[in-house]
Amino acid sequence: MRGFVILWLKEEKALFSSPIAYVLITVFLLIMGYSFTLALFVSHLTTLVHMFFQMFVLFLLTVPIMTMRLIAEERKLGTLEVLLTSPATEAQIVLAKFAASMSLIALMLVLSAAHAIVLGIYGNPDWGPIFSGYFGLMLLGAALIAFGLLTSALTDNQIIAALLSLSVFLLLWIIDEYGYLLPNPFDTLVVNLSLSVHFNSFATGSVYFSDVAFYLSAAMLALFLSVRALGWR
Repeated sequence: MRGFVILWLKEEKALFSSPIAYVLITVFLLIMGYSFTLALFVSHLTTLVHMFFQMFVLFLLTVPIMTMRLIAEERKLGTLEVLLTSPATEAQIVLAKFAASMSLIALMLVLSAAHAIVLGIYGNPDWGPIFSGYFGLMLLGAALIAFGLLTSALTDNQIIAALLSLSVFLLLWIIDEYGYLLPNPFDTLVVNLSLSVHFNSFATGSVYFSDVAFYLSAAMLALFLSVRALGWR
């Protein structure tokens, strides 16, 4: 546990000493603030549902930038070998990087919660969809970061890692559109791989065990494969 904490603090320091984190937070908040202002004061919408779907898309686009350097940069600089020969295990290395990246996702969501507070002041929102929407975004973020970490573990080139994870995310975003064209039972199988299909219920106020299990299973599988990739490389 001590080794994990040391690695986690190291990753937190590296993450928040980089301008990338602050650029991502700023862009995220500016886009969400603009969207929220239009929705509340122009369209008079007392809901955050539309924002949750926009955050969904922003996560697909920004998580590859968050995760591309996590392992690829360590391998390119030669510091990964030092980590692997330290007392820390491969699992601790992966989990420390995952936890640090999740802290950035959590910070972005916490800061965006100011919109919910404003909504509560100016309107009478249904808080159920708000809580479920943020819960779904945390699960989505966990799955995306885990897969981004996996792609970073497979290469020493940050750009390739980012493009690979972005391609996978976009495919899993629209895969249900193609799944409906397939014959049974392949249509159900492919549709259930869609990130958006499993997120829709969270954004609209419903929490299903199958959707929670999907994101958690995806995250755990990607983290497991990341550990194996470190051992293999």
